[in-house]
Formats: sequence, C-alpha cells, structure tokens
Amino acid sequence: MTVPQLTGVHATPLVSDAGAAVRPRRLRRTAALRSLVREHHVRREDLILPLFACPGTDVRIEIDAMPGVAQMSVDLLVEECREAAGLGIPAVTLFGIPPHKDADGSPGYDPQGIVPQAISAIKDAGLDDLLVIADVCLCEYTDHGHCGVIHEGEVDNDRTVELLVREALIYAEAGADIIAPSDMMDGRVGSIRTALDEAGRSDVPIMAYAAKYASAFYGPFREAAGSAPRFGDRRGYQMDPPNVREAMLEIGLDLEQGADIVMVKPALAYLDVLRAARERFDAPLAAYNVSGEYAMIKAAAQRGWIDEIRVRDEVLVSIKRAGADMILTYFAKDVARTL
Repeated sequence: MTVPQLTGVHATPLVSDAGAAVRPRRLRRTAALRSLVREHHVRREDLILPLFACPGTDVRIEIDAMPGVAQMSVDLLVEECREAAGLGIPAVTLFGIPPHKDADGSPGYDPQGIVPQAISAIKDAGLDDLLVIADVCLCEYTDHGHCGVIHEGEVDNDRTVELLVREALIYAEAGADIIAPSDMMDGRVGSIRTALDEAGRSDVPIMAYAAKYASAFYGPFREAAGSAPRFGDRRGYQMDPPNVREAMLEIGLDLEQGADIVMVKPALAYLDVLRAARERFDAPLAAYNVSGEYAMIKAAAQRGWIDEIRVRDEVLVSIKRAGADMILTYFAKDVARTL
C-alpha cells in the first residue's frame, strides 16, 4: 500500500506572545528532564505502614486477599518495624487481633491487650525514630464486628465514645506517639483530646479518620482484622459515598475538637474529597490507600494484566497530587525500597 505524500503540510507549534515556539515535549524528552520538572513526588517520609498484631510467639498468618501482608505476633512485628525503620519509613499504624472478643470490645481497652504489648515492645526495641500510631476503634474487638457498643440494634454513640477514650488513654500510656480514632462516632475527637490533656498527655497528637466512608473497598481488611459485622453494616455511622460537603463538615468538626491531622479514607475513589479538603483546610492531611485498592493491584498484576510497579506508583502519586501530605499504604516497604 502506498502512503500518499502530503506536500506543504507542516506541524505548526503554538507561538507565545514573545514569538517563541511553545513545545512542551522538550521537557519530556529524557528521564532526567522529566525528573527535573516533576511537580509531585512520593517520598519515604510520606509513608505510613499498617501492621496487624496477633497473640503468640513466632506467629505469621498470611492474609489471602492481601499478598505480602500478614498478622504477626509481637516478636515478629518488632522485626517488621525494624525493617521499616531501616528503609526510612517514618511511621507504622497498629491494629490488634485479640485472643477473644466480646460485646463491648473490652480487649481493645485492656492495659495488657495486644496493641499495648506491641507498642511497648517496639519502644523497648530502641526504634526511637519510628513513630507508632495506635488505631482507636472497637471493631476488631467486638464479637459482633461493629465499631461500638450495640443498644437496641444500633451503635450507641455516647457509650462507645466513653470506651474509645479508655482505649486511647491506655495506648498513650503504653507509649503511642499518635492516637488515631477511626470509629466515626460523633464527638469522639473532643472527648479523647480532653482526656489526654487531663492525663498529662497534651503532647500526644490525634490523627482523626475524619472523612471515613462506608466503602466496599474495606473487604480484605476485614479478613485481616476479623472485623466484618455479624449483622447489618456500618452505613449508619460511616459516611455515605456520594457526599463531599458532609466530609468538609466532618473534617471541620474534628479540627475544632482538637485533631492535629485529618484523614480521608479510602483514597483512590475519593481523590475529589482529598482535593476539596486540601483547598479548604491547612491542617496536615492523610489518606489511606486501603486494602481493596492494594488487593486489586496485586490481583491484576498476578494475572499479568497490569504492570504492578507502574500502577502502584501512579496510584500513590495521584493521592499526593490530590493533596495528601502522608499516605497509609500496604505498599510502603515496596515503595521505600525503590526510592
């Protein structure tokens, strides 16, 4: 087949007011040029690694839906923290898998519980540069899987807040650097802040899960934490996915009540919420690259459908580009190794 020759046809670049040709491709020509003008970066310092602490010694239970992620006994979790710190990851966030559960989630506010044990062990290991963030919620500890105490078929907000305050104080006493309430109860940030201050822990910051949506992306986490609700769902207290103005209300309330860092969760399907929060609030902004986002990339990569590393990096930089200052992600170690 003969390709017709076009004569007198030339690409005509745009011309600036000064008469110079505008050719944006000049700065894309090589990797060095692209790196030089790159607008957003994911750094080691941006990463927070979520970890699951379970009872026992030398226990590692792989999570089928989250390849590379496991429940770990405290001794192995300490070594995981040591590795993370060695990679330059500045923080981990801890979730507990208790040996038993009950209706009130009492293992969550047991001073000898799995999370206080893990916090103390990490601190005793001399990992002074690694921040330990303690997730504060009851869903891992209740036998019904909801984030609070049930009364007449619904989560009792105010009774739950009382227990969350106890949990937060115990974690702070154990040595947690940051308290992170993820329950979405009304008023819990103010109550925790007041209790911390009165207990002489005014230096302990609060990272509030301020805009936490009732998302289907949490499925693999609920396998990891054994926290799927036994009845109903969490839409009565977590946020409705279509709402963004409500997210701004929630973030504003948490900041007014004393939150030092606010979070949007999940991240990938809520980049517009992150952007809106960044434009409205000056506080440090976290985003949680949640289990379902991680699992989708892993599953597609295992089938050869996508390039895992490129997709992973594209997702994480999109979260930074939307406005996040820090990212909780199960990819943290993998990313840190490449930086």
